[in-house]
Amino acid sequence: MSEDKEIYDKLVRDKIPEMINKADKYALTHVADDEEMKEKLAAKLLEEFKEFKENPTADELADILEVIDGLAAVYQLDTADVQKAKAAKYEERGGFTNRIILDMVINSTYE
Repeated sequence: MSEDKEIYDKLVRDKIPEMINKADKYALTHVADDEEMKEKLAAKLLEEFKEFKENPTADELADILEVIDGLAAVYQLDTADVQKAKAAKYEERGGFTNRIILDMVINSTYE
């Protein structure tokens, strides 16, 4: 019997190991502690952003939101508080709907 294996060392959704096992394969996994989870979620956010950039769909954006929910959980942040902070920043600084690109700031005084 030959052994064919693929090494991933990455965070996956909760049902992925079960799906792998149903495909007559064996998923070797472990449960991350808080520090590893923070590291893996940061890497997953970059991975999901790259996928969204290549394929900007609702499904890819949903993956990013799922990672954000994971980040909120591991850092013990209430998502309602996050939404309040988002709203406050929007009120104070606005959003990105006007597509403004800041090219330069010139520090000078006119007399």
